Amino acid sequence: MPSPSPRTPSLPRRLAAAAAAMLVALVAAEAAAQADPRATVAAVVGVHAEVPPEARTAGTLGRERTGTGVVIDGSGLVVTIGYLILEAAAVDLYDESGRRVPAEVVGYDHETGFGLLRALEPLAVAPVPLGDSGGVAIGDPLLVLSRDGDLGGRQVGLVSRREFAGYWEYLLPDALFTTPPHPAFAGAALIDREGRLVGIGSLYVGDAAAEEVASPGNMFVPIDALKPIMGDLLALGRRDAPGHPWVGVSALEHAGHVIVRGVADDGPAEAAGVRPGDVLLAVGDTQVGTLAELYREIWGLGEPGVAVPLRVMRQNRILELSVPSVDRMRWLRLNQTY
Repeated sequence: MPSPSPRTPSLPRRLAAAAAAMLVALVAAEAAAQADPRATVAAVVGVHAEVPPEARTAGTLGRERTGTGVVIDGSGLVVTIGYLILEAAAVDLYDESGRRVPAEVVGYDHETGFGLLRALEPLAVAPVPLGDSGGVAIGDPLLVLSRDGDLGGRQVGLVSRREFAGYWEYLLPDALFTTPPHPAFAGAALIDREGRLVGIGSLYVGDAAAEEVASPGNMFVPIDALKPIMGDLLALGRRDAPGHPWVGVSALEHAGHVIVRGVADDGPAEAAGVRPGDVLLAVGDTQVGTLAELYREIWGLGEPGVAVPLRVMRQNRILELSVPSVDRMRWLRLNQTY
């Protein structure tokens, strides 16, 4: 049997028992609960991905990525956060005993951030049922489970749900925010009191309770966002629809302005002359002051390939730039296992 990665040591049974005990406490509040807490813990697996040096995301996300995945069907299908496995050349899963199980990439969705894997050997665990993330209310007690190395469990509460705009041309309409923060958030399972999966961990945030309110926590992608695209990801590796126009900028909001923090190497924005430090004033004739406004205006122009007219300010000069957008999935150097 192959040895586990040194970054994913075997799970001490006392940690599994502690996590199961936390889930028991949540499940006990629901008389109708069907989940076996111990089985839920066993279905949370470690994820280890290796990315080749030529990958587009190797410089920003790293060549070795570790996190968590959750087994969601009897054939070894695992859901995780997509940035862990994006452009991966090899992916391994680690069960609760530390056994390494090779996996293949099944699909990735940039719009939601979900990634799907399938174990290439039997995992012999019961899958975690998908819950109703739309039914989770503010204040509901939840459990975060991770297996980035040893098992980690933490009881949390949902403190807000709202739109989230990420600097990487990402807009999630109904993100879930929890406190206190869990340090091993990447791909972590968000479990409701019935033992069902309601979210997948994405980020650490400093304003979980509300924007610009100091409240450290985590952002989770709601599992309801996976359900409509599951068939497409299984069949095609991506959703069966044109993606949004992608220009290859990373930006931040500051004092009512959108400022370019970086441009993707060999991306459309770089080719069109967009530079770090540029202030993005408008898309066409429509002014933008937030990331969400920027993305909506760009995406509203049409499908990938449409020219994006950007008005930028650079050192007190106004420039009009035309960016030929692309499909980000075609720009990436994906490992064609799907």
